[in-house]
Amino acid sequence: MKRFNVKQATAFFRVIALVLPLLFCVNSFASASPEESAPAVHSAAPAVPGSEPTAAHAPEEEEKAGDVIMHHILNNNVFAFPPFGEVELPTLPKVAGIDISITKHVVMLWLVSGALLIVFSIVGGKYKNMNARQAPKGVANTMEALIDFVRLDVAKSNIGPGYEKHLPYLITVFMFILFCNLFGLIPYGATATGNINVTLTLAVFTFIITQIAALKAHGFVGFVKHLTAGTHWALWIIIVPIEIIGLFTKPFALTVRLFANMTAGHIIILSLIFISFILKSYIVAAAVSVPFAIFIYLLELFVAFLQAFIFTMLSALFIGLATAHEGHEEHEAGVAHH
Repeated sequence: MKRFNVKQATAFFRVIALVLPLLFCVNSFASASPEESAPAVHSAAPAVPGSEPTAAHAPEEEEKAGDVIMHHILNNNVFAFPPFGEVELPTLPKVAGIDISITKHVVMLWLVSGALLIVFSIVGGKYKNMNARQAPKGVANTMEALIDFVRLDVAKSNIGPGYEKHLPYLITVFMFILFCNLFGLIPYGATATGNINVTLTLAVFTFIITQIAALKAHGFVGFVKHLTAGTHWALWIIIVPIEIIGLFTKPFALTVRLFANMTAGHIIILSLIFISFILKSYIVAAAVSVPFAIFIYLLELFVAFLQAFIFTMLSALFIGLATAHEGHEEHEAGVAHH
C-alpha cells in the first residue's frame, strides 16, 4: 500500500514539474513592473514646466491576458525562458521580399527533424544487429508498432493495392506531426503545427502526391473524366466546377483541422491558468486553474497522437479515392464469385 502511494505521489509531482514552468512563464508576463514601464512613459510624453500631471504620466497598465496568450501562440523571433530570461533569434535580410529570419517555430522544426534522424538512426542500428529470432525492444519496439499501425490500419486499408509506394510519405508525415505535437508540450517549447504555414505546407505535399497518383493511375484522359463524376454531359456545367473546388477543399480541411486543434489546446491551458491571476486568488488557482490545466495538458498528449493519425489517415483516404478505378470492386467481387 505504501509503495502504491509513493508511486502515485511521484507521478503527481512529475506532472506538477511540467506545469510549473508554464506558470512561471505566465506570471512573468502578467505582472509588468512599474520600473520597466516608467522610462517608456517619460520618453513618450516629456513633462512641460508648469503643466499639471496627466494620465500619460501614470504608470503603464498591466499587460492583458489575451496579449500574453497570443505572445505564446504566435510565431516570433524571441525564445522566452521566464523567469530566467530570453534568447533573441537572428534576423536575416529578406530574399525577394520574403522574410527568411529564424523564428521559434523554425527552431522547433529543426529540433524535430534532428530528433527524428537520431531516433530512426538508433532504431536502424538495432535492427542491423538483430537476427531473425530476436524481437525488438525499447524504442525499436515502439517505432515498429507505430509503423505497423500506419502500414496496415492507415495505408493499406484506405489505399488498397499499391499502397507500398505511398507508405514512406505517410510514415514520414505521421512521425513528423507526432514529434512536432509532443515537442510543443515540453515547457518553454513551441508547437510548430500550431503555425498555419506549417500545416499548409504539409497539406500541399498531400495535394501534390494525390494528383500525381491520380494521373499515374488513370492517365490524363481518365483524370479529366473523373472530374465529370460519370454524370450526363448536360450536368457537367455543374459537376465539373464542384469537383474542381473539391480538389482544393481537401487540403484546406487538412490545414485548418491540424492548425486549429493544436492551437486551441494551448489557448485553453493558458486561459485556465490566467483565471487565478485575473481573480488574484490562490484558492481558485489550487481548485480550478492548476487541476483543470493539468487535465487539459494530459488530454493534449492524446490529441497529439490523434491529430497525427487523422492527418495521415485523411491523406491516405484522399490518395485512395483519387487512384481507385470505377467498378473495380464489382470486378473483384465477380472474380471471387467465379
